[in-house]
Amino acid sequence: MTWSDPVAQPLRILVVCTGNICRSPLAERVLQSRLDAAGIPAVVTSAGTSAMTGDAMTPQAAELAARYGASAAGHAARDLTASLVAESDLVLTATRAHRAATVTLHPRATRYTFTLREFARLADGARAEGDLTAEDRASLPALIAGIAAHRGYFPPLADPADDDIVDPYRMPQEVYDEAGEAIDAATAVVASVFSDSRRHGDA
Repeated sequence: MTWSDPVAQPLRILVVCTGNICRSPLAERVLQSRLDAAGIPAVVTSAGTSAMTGDAMTPQAAELAARYGASAAGHAARDLTASLVAESDLVLTATRAHRAATVTLHPRATRYTFTLREFARLADGARAEGDLTAEDRASLPALIAGIAAHRGYFPPLADPADDDIVDPYRMPQEVYDEAGEAIDAATAVVASVFSDSRRHGDA
């Protein structure tokens, strides 16, 4: 399957946090908006490890979605399940704890589950080092595998918590802003790396 394959299924990306009303739906909507703008064939959804089932995004998260060019309309929180993980091509989590919970549900997902900030860091690093090969750039699944291969390649973070996104639920606006800025930055990197790779893959 290549980027230009007309019968290829869109990449299935799942974003995970706790309640599925703040971080994961915000990342879902912003990432989907950016991938759509870049012409990347992907469907982004979200779920929570302890979802407030059926709830909409918090007003603060919805405002952040609008700030970053996305919409919160129609969101309803849902629980993370093993089948959701198994059906995904890429799982991006808010924190390392969510990553562990995801892999516990479906151990085979370890190869395609990252925190959002971790995946952005690895993707950007691999691109900067020129380490993504033509084979890596040939398709979205190949690109994800190529990025995953860089786990352990770069020096470890001084503080592993830097791969996490702070939980803003019931916190002041500045904490929402901090989470939003982290999501904005990470999703921008992911969309950019995917877009760059598509240009190379279609060349």
